[in-house]
Amino acid sequence: MPINKHALIRYQTLDKCFRNPGRNYNLDNLLEAVNIAVLDNNSGSGGISRRQLFDDIKFMESENGWSIPLDRLRDGRKKTYRYSDLKFSINNQPINEMETEQIKSALLVLSRFKGMPQFGWVEEMIPKLEQAFGFVGTEKEIISFDANQFLQGIEYLGTLFNAILYKKTLEIEYQSFKSDKPDISVIHPYYLKQYNNRWFLIGKTDRFDTISIRSLDRIKNIKEVEQNYIENTIFDFDEYFEDIIGITKPKDGEAEIIELLFSPKQAPYILTKPIHGSQIKKKFDEHGLIITIEVIPNFELEKLILSFGKDIEVLSPESFRKQIADKLMLAANKY
Repeated sequence: MPINKHALIRYQTLDKCFRNPGRNYNLDNLLEAVNIAVLDNNSGSGGISRRQLFDDIKFMESENGWSIPLDRLRDGRKKTYRYSDLKFSINNQPINEMETEQIKSALLVLSRFKGMPQFGWVEEMIPKLEQAFGFVGTEKEIISFDANQFLQGIEYLGTLFNAILYKKTLEIEYQSFKSDKPDISVIHPYYLKQYNNRWFLIGKTDRFDTISIRSLDRIKNIKEVEQNYIENTIFDFDEYFEDIIGITKPKDGEAEIIELLFSPKQAPYILTKPIHGSQIKKKFDEHGLIITIEVIPNFELEKLILSFGKDIEVLSPESFRKQIADKLMLAANKY
């Protein structure tokens, strides 16, 4: 299993104690040293127990750890612990089999990002790591992500990420689907969000007090401008997007409890992959699955519901049910 930060601090502290030539550490000394290190690094709610200390030493001596050469020496009535070879350190040891497999898995995941412009560094790093650790490249891919490296505008992702990170004001040339020509505006970028395989930039323009959203595939050009950056002090974007599906949040919209009926055929997919975090199962029988979600109705929700076709029915509220019914009627009239 991967070693977490808290455990690693304990192991590193014990390693320093075991190879300290100027002091002999008994269990009380080791426990004190580890607890000071843990508290100094804010890595836990409190100190560790003697049982945890014994478990840590046992792990370090095991093959899954570092097989440390630990001597137990008598010092009066107490036992002291030190390396038989004081030049030994867990930091000098070659990686073990478990760590090797973890690195291989990480490289495999990273390799899926090769070719995407914002991850150009991955292409340079992977061969170096494979050579350094003696790994042989995987002959065939065994994992795939739902990402389109040819998506228009994706070349701006790295630039926008850095602008948000380093608080840079940008001038963006943007042409929406509704406009005949591009528009240029100054924007203070705050957040990047992906939805339905498209990327969106959320920020504040100088024209409006509210936030603005720009889809990356409609951006024509970006350049940095010498203008004071207006920081985001209002929006928590995790909370901002919490009560909607997608990216569009209607002005003055309020969350509603929407009741949906899914066909028995569709029900297992909805149970295993909820359409929203607020989803609650109300009933599931031979007639289908009834759920509720609490969201603000928007374009993305309409599109999602329509995509299920005959396998879904909006039960309530009546106003939203009629809204979906009207769109289905318009669609049916085309045939």
